Amino acid sequence: MIEYALLFAFSCYGLALLMNIYRIIQSPGPGDRILALDTLVINAIALLALFGILEGTTVYFEASMIIAMTGFISTVSFTRFMLRGDIIE
Repeated sequence: MIEYALLFAFSCYGLALLMNIYRIIQSPGPGDRILALDTLVINAIALLALFGILEGTTVYFEASMIIAMTGFISTVSFTRFMLRGDIIE
């Protein structure tokens, strides 16, 4: 039963990734692209966690934590660049 639930979750998050990629390409402004990129990172983290559940190892959970930290830093730096024009003060 867990295999069917994982398959459904994989398909939902895969569809969400495709929608995020579409939003990154076809967005009206840079703010929307940043939000779509942040959502893309969150969906990638969820996919890694699901793959870790499927495989039964903890390596994927550690990789998802590294991607989460990188995604947070990139979102903050993109936003600061949009607001101030430079990242480091």
